[in-house]
Amino acid sequence: MSVYEFSVKDQRGEDFSLSAFKGKVLLIVNTATKCGFTKQYKELEELYEKYRDQGFEILDFPCNQFFRQAPGSDEEINAFCSLHFDTKFPRFKKIDVNGKDADPLYVYLCEQNEKGKLKKIKWNFTKFLINREGEVVERFEPTATPGSFEEKIAAELKK
Repeated sequence: MSVYEFSVKDQRGEDFSLSAFKGKVLLIVNTATKCGFTKQYKELEELYEKYRDQGFEILDFPCNQFFRQAPGSDEEINAFCSLHFDTKFPRFKKIDVNGKDADPLYVYLCEQNEKGKLKKIKWNFTKFLINREGEVVERFEPTATPGSFEEKIAAELKK
């Protein structure tokens, strides 16, 4: 199984198959606009601009599960990210990442976890690096800034 077998909801609520990203290196992130880590959007956009022509995509999944730090509609979240961080990477419909209503993609991502790590999402801006085959390579916790693992992204792009 790989992430390419999942469908998610785009911002309009329409089904979107992740198979559209086959062969690309992905960084899948659950985000929030009112979080202490929101400033990571700037670094995420910088990485996206630097590597997207090499087959890199960032998939943004807003999540309001952690102290309601992603308030507003999908349109309002997108407008905020565009206005404050000029983000251009794909953003999807707001989802749950933990619990009984967790999106199946996130259930899968957490199951691919490294031994000894949490099987659930700890907080906003948890990041999953996905290789070109759609497999989880590594999980980065919210405190890991995007620049701190840029070399790992670059290495995956060279494979």
